[in-house]
Amino acid sequence: MNEHIKNLIEKLASDHALSLEEYAALIDGQDKAAAALLAERAVAVRKELYGNAVYVRGLIEVSNICKNDCNYCGIRRGNKDCERYRLTKEQILDCCAQGYEFGFRTFVMQGGEDAVFDDDFVCDVVRTIKQRYPSCAITLSLGERSRESYLALYKAGADRYLLRHETADKEHYEKLHPKEMSFERRMQCLADLKEIGFQTGCGFMVGSPFQTTQTLAKDLKFIENFKPAMCGVGPFIPHEKTPFRDEPAGTLEQTVYLLSIIKLICPTVLLPSTTALGTIHSTGREIGILAGANVIMPNLSPISLRKKYELYNNKLCSGAEAAEQKQQLSRLMQAIGYEIVTARGDVITYNTASDKKDNV
Repeated sequence: MNEHIKNLIEKLASDHALSLEEYAALIDGQDKAAAALLAERAVAVRKELYGNAVYVRGLIEVSNICKNDCNYCGIRRGNKDCERYRLTKEQILDCCAQGYEFGFRTFVMQGGEDAVFDDDFVCDVVRTIKQRYPSCAITLSLGERSRESYLALYKAGADRYLLRHETADKEHYEKLHPKEMSFERRMQCLADLKEIGFQTGCGFMVGSPFQTTQTLAKDLKFIENFKPAMCGVGPFIPHEKTPFRDEPAGTLEQTVYLLSIIKLICPTVLLPSTTALGTIHSTGREIGILAGANVIMPNLSPISLRKKYELYNNKLCSGAEAAEQKQQLSRLMQAIGYEIVTARGDVITYNTASDKKDNV
């Protein structure tokens, strides 16, 4: 690590901001020493605000039916070999009941853009979950919707919404998505979500096709300006039934390097160590936590359906990824010095020490 990269890391740790050119230099300056220093600074920031807590969210993959045809996604409309399913209201509530027994206090409903999951259906499900489990938070990740739709979901009781921006570069976005999808619309959706009052999450794939140092720098600058409550970042992994089937996967090393950078940009951000990290490396999930992440999302979906929600090849859906194995996950986290916490784990504002205490 040269002196310039070290200085950039220290500047980011103190100012939580860099120029586009500085982000690009930091990305290109990745080596083991830089990664170690970034992780050290990121973990220090995370421990100051969240201690050794790793928040678990119960993930419910509600539908693998999607109207979109994104070039990277295994549940894209054009994948005729995908065995489709959608959960009923009763199945979703059964998942929540199981998760509540496990101690989870956040449920994440994630799915493709399925027309059956309209406002009436989703609002009804959200209201019912809130009535049964008023102490729990609900995160939705159901893609692009109108502002009116997002507002209805918020009024029904949804707390958080995750919509990965995928790339902050318009030209890159258009290479990843079909023509009918719009970069401007994606950005407008994110602005609407935040303005309405959701704890809003964005995120991107690391190593996606056509990604460059410059596009990654734009992602980091976007995150700096947007200030998300959550940020879902994981490695690109190809799926055999997509146009990107033969593209190389993103790397563990670059993904965790960027996780550390993002934690320094947004100290309060809730940062998952993703299933994709665990898929590309046997201890990827733990390595993500040691780089500054503080969220894990075990799978609460019906066991018989988990393999069908295959966004990329060989997605993990058993072992420590499964909600039933919470004790195994807890042991893995304890082994690296962290503690599984099943509380809501809302994003904090750290203006004062009392804020920090009250919100954690």
